[in-house]
Amino acid sequence: MTQKEYNIALVPGDGTGPEMVAEGVKVLEAVSAKNGFTLAFHDFDLGARHYNKTGETLSDGVLDALRGCDAIYLGAIGDPAVPPGILEKGVLLRLRFELDQYVNLRPIKLYPGVEPPIKDKGPEDIDFVVVRENTEGLYAGSGGILRQGTPHEVAIQESISTRMGVERCIRYAFEACKARNGAKKVTLCGKTNVLTYTFGLWERTFNEVAAEYPDIKTDYMHVDALCMWMVKNPESFDVVVTENMFGDIITDLGAMLQGGMGVAAGGNVNPEGVSMFEPIGGSSPKYAGKNVINPIGAILAAKLMLDTLGEPEAARMVETGVAKVLREDLKGVGAGQMGHSTAEVGDLIVEAMG
Repeated sequence: MTQKEYNIALVPGDGTGPEMVAEGVKVLEAVSAKNGFTLAFHDFDLGARHYNKTGETLSDGVLDALRGCDAIYLGAIGDPAVPPGILEKGVLLRLRFELDQYVNLRPIKLYPGVEPPIKDKGPEDIDFVVVRENTEGLYAGSGGILRQGTPHEVAIQESISTRMGVERCIRYAFEACKARNGAKKVTLCGKTNVLTYTFGLWERTFNEVAAEYPDIKTDYMHVDALCMWMVKNPESFDVVVTENMFGDIITDLGAMLQGGMGVAAGGNVNPEGVSMFEPIGGSSPKYAGKNVINPIGAILAAKLMLDTLGEPEAARMVETGVAKVLREDLKGVGAGQMGHSTAEVGDLIVEAMG
């Protein structure tokens, strides 16, 4: 019987990205060997070094090659040597838009052994998912500048929402809720009292889709209230669905609830195409090359990738290994605070899976 093989594009990127991706690959190779499939890794040099050398962010040829892979595994993009916005728009946003990765999937889960920043809350209280629309809203890039550099300068940034884009994101959230072993509740996060056009569309679509899922409870929260309740009563959430900008903000708050950026992972998902998975902590250039960065966010991103590829048992093994190491081996989750090097944490997780 021929083994299933997946083609995985590796984009280690900038700063500590290569160190984190190396540990993720270590774990992926170990878990694939235990589960009867193989992974073929293909390296792509994207990020600051490539841009400074060539003046190019993401070529059409590289984009076509990425389209031919089963998934993209990203380390981090961003470097102080490149002005803000160039790499983020030229690489990350272009990938999301060109590959139609219309869902940003962010699990917010506190594991035993990780100290939460809020009092009297534990792993039983912090376990929900944020589904963020990923290709529209303010990030669509609609707008412009008039009279630049003068006292009368005008900057316009328009938020774009389409029925198609909103509906497919909401439908994904309901399907994710149905698949979870949670409270079977989807919360719409918006601002219907002020952003009436955008969230009028979101609310109408949400209610229409919800009617198709009678076994799932629904509720609505303004984004400011939701931020408050995420801190006060995170246990009240199961799946949250929202637009692009609000999702960007609340998921970083969620990362803090689960212990910090070092353990947070995300997926940019196209359920019918090529998805991209990454740790959330950024490139952290001050830690680059020191072997002290926490790779767990990257390893949990690999877990998300396995789930999305249709390898749930392998994904479960990775999460079990991560949970064991967090509970039993690490002194902390911050860079340089783990009591182990970056590479040692990867080794411990491989051992825990065994």
